Amino acid sequence: MADLQALSEAIIRGDQNTAVEITKQALAEGTAPEAVLNDGLIAGMNVIGVRFKANEVYIPEVLIAARAMKMAMEILEPKLIEAGVEPLGKAILGTVQGDLHDIGKNLVVMMLKGAGFEVIDAGVDVSPADFVAKAKENSAQIVGLSALLTTTMPAMEKTIQAFREAGLGTKVMIGGAPVTQNFADKIGADAYAADAATAVDIAKSLLN
Repeated sequence: MADLQALSEAIIRGDQNTAVEITKQALAEGTAPEAVLNDGLIAGMNVIGVRFKANEVYIPEVLIAARAMKMAMEILEPKLIEAGVEPLGKAILGTVQGDLHDIGKNLVVMMLKGAGFEVIDAGVDVSPADFVAKAKENSAQIVGLSALLTTTMPAMEKTIQAFREAGLGTKVMIGGAPVTQNFADKIGADAYAADAATAVDIAKSLLN
């Protein structure tokens, strides 16, 4: 029998080959795709999230784990769709207009995917109108805005205004090195996330 505990450990270690092998084996043996996702991939990424928050692992380990998860997901995704497994929720993530930084955003994208969200990565230097258009087009419940420069933080406020003007009920969470809870309150964001692991918890709470 495919060992889903071993799958989650392969994700934690960032061992792509083992992760892919166990995923294939589990599906070949008729293990439910949802079980492979929850008990293997998400379980592994959860551990990484907890360790990352506790400063026991750092960004490189998170990226390696996420890459292993991504390889396994490529095999699993068609099976999840076939089985009609719904993602936890839909999120759009992007770096705001004028800002080209993407490491933090990419980390949050990977962590959200690892938690079972469907994530649309809008990229960097995304205008308020683009964020709104993408949210409409994908019926996203959550939009995540990232900024790494104090000079691009005002673009977050403009983006939130664009969502309010469009009358969309999309929840907006923001993050990035210069961003604070105070700033989030001031510009009317629904939530602020201090790091990628926290972003997952917050995204889940915004769905309810």
